[in-house]
Amino acid sequence: MQETKVRFYQTGTFTVGNRLLDAAQRTVQSSMERFNALNSGHRACQGCGEALGARYAVDAAVDATGGRLIATNATGCLEVFSTPYPESAWQLPWFHSLFGNTAAVATGLAAAARAKARREGREPDRVLAMGGDGGTTDIGFGCLSGMFERNDDVLYICFDNEAYMNTGVQRSSATPPAARTATTMPTAGYPGNTFGQGKNVPAIAMAHGIPYVATATVADLHDLERKVHHAMSMHGARYLHILVPCPLGWGVASNRTIEMARLARETGIFPVFEAEYGEVINVSKIRRKVPVEQYLKPQKRFAHLFGKKGSPEIIARLQTLADRNIEKYGLIGDAEGQDVPVPEQGEERHNVI
Repeated sequence: MQETKVRFYQTGTFTVGNRLLDAAQRTVQSSMERFNALNSGHRACQGCGEALGARYAVDAAVDATGGRLIATNATGCLEVFSTPYPESAWQLPWFHSLFGNTAAVATGLAAAARAKARREGREPDRVLAMGGDGGTTDIGFGCLSGMFERNDDVLYICFDNEAYMNTGVQRSSATPPAARTATTMPTAGYPGNTFGQGKNVPAIAMAHGIPYVATATVADLHDLERKVHHAMSMHGARYLHILVPCPLGWGVASNRTIEMARLARETGIFPVFEAEYGEVINVSKIRRKVPVEQYLKPQKRFAHLFGKKGSPEIIARLQTLADRNIEKYGLIGDAEGQDVPVPEQGEERHNVI
């Protein structure tokens, strides 16, 4: 797989200028022919990262399959805001599963698609499964592991907003340490969500040895679409984990969704990489390492870590986690993607675990 390096940027923005690129390098979203799989009229919150991620990913999957795509969706934010009965914002065959069995439903859809294709003498339609972090890392975890173990021909996408946002912002196993949620309130002796708990589902997916595992954010559309296209060029179980900031649950302004996703990558809090058959094959390099404070401070879920009664020791522990990700995945690189030493940043380095 060859990745094209794009270096044309509009002055004063982070946006790649599509008019400066060859047509083959332009995003699906920049095309007048994009499918609009998730159409207007849904009820997502303003600035919803999940709505952006779903539109980007599903449109890319439709493009990659020539429109021969079937989707199944777990209960959660995406399902609730896109299909308020009796309406739907989806423009493709779309199934609503239970909260915990999306991967199993997708397995059945793939089997049915194969059987129908054999009767009709053609290639089977492809299957996409979608869920939030609650329906993926918690409630649907067993079915997801079974899908991986059987190597079913399904692309599963987790839209990770790091809590149960639809039901009142409760903690999930993808909620980061020290985050405030309705079930992890910061109190005396408790910094918010507990350190050392939760699940790293991309790493667990890699441990299954499936054909493809990748992470992405809504801040890099080219990267996200490329990974969806590559996943759809393969068969077997594939997993894509997309960080989708939630303005409501994270407590950030609705116009900062993309900024938060970008900072998550640039701090090392959310490593962006891809792997095949359990081995990392590509990482998204950080050209300029950003301290975690820049990512944490705009979010009200971390407000208790700052101010007069702040917790610099907790911030230090979060910085350590980010530094470990940078070292583990080799995330620091120059403009050409070459490895360079991680710069020393004084108080940003700590040995607290």
